[in-house]
Amino acid sequence: MRPEPGADGGGAGYPRRMVTSTDVRLPDGGVLRAHDSGADAPGAPVLAWHHGSPQTGAPLEPVLAAAAARGIRVISYGRPSYGGSTARPGRDVASAADDLAAVAEAFGVTGLASMGASGGGPHALAGAALRPGLVRAAVTLAGIAPRTDAYDWFDGMASPDGLRAAMRGRAARAAFAETDEFDPTQFVAADYAALEGGWASLGADVGRSDAFGPDGLIDDDVAFAAPWGFDPAAISVPVLVVQGALDRVVPPAHGAYLASVIPGAELRVRPDDGHVSVLDAVPEAMDWVLAKLR
Repeated sequence: MRPEPGADGGGAGYPRRMVTSTDVRLPDGGVLRAHDSGADAPGAPVLAWHHGSPQTGAPLEPVLAAAAARGIRVISYGRPSYGGSTARPGRDVASAADDLAAVAEAFGVTGLASMGASGGGPHALAGAALRPGLVRAAVTLAGIAPRTDAYDWFDGMASPDGLRAAMRGRAARAAFAETDEFDPTQFVAADYAALEGGWASLGADVGRSDAFGPDGLIDDDVAFAAPWGFDPAAISVPVLVVQGALDRVVPPAHGAYLASVIPGAELRVRPDDGHVSVLDAVPEAMDWVLAKLR
């Protein structure tokens, strides 16, 4: 286990904790690069952070700061092919439940809340559905919904071509990655302001993820476009769905659908937010988590 310099996250007046990182060995011989903000905080409520697509899996500075201000311990990990974790082509969304359980066991955690942003949203829900003894509550922020005929899954997406390719299989999605270019129209003004301000660490982490290649994003998209391996309607723990009304990456219909099929789910729509700026809801989402964990 080693410290990650510069990854501490105390807020003003709160102790700053150094994030430690370790490779968690899996039964198949692979590893997950995992991170822990509070090994020195026994008894603290635990939040598992599920990263977006693509990122490294290291917890972001605003997440750490909001957690430190609330006495929350944050654990996270890079999904396969991200941030030093072993590749696992063909993984489905459901596999995140076992991965989270392995990370939690390695860190001595027996109960937690799960929170995921963007591509992390479905993976946060996987643990809620399949490991309810471990995951006591879940939050998804701008999280994509399962592919369904209940509405037009692609409607409102500025750049749906990657997911359309993923529907044709991994080879097609990998071929698309060879020519894929960032589409600036998928972010609204509020998103760019967030990336230049409080969420600058997100953009920096996306840049660091480039060093690990495109396979993580390819496998995420293929998993999103295929059956997830669990039914969100079977989730029995409390769930909060946070959605930006201006989101052009994961349109508002996705949040509305998730909230409609997950029993008892609470939907909070932020009218002025897009895909990145909606992350400003992280502190209030943590407050919601703390209320559910009491």
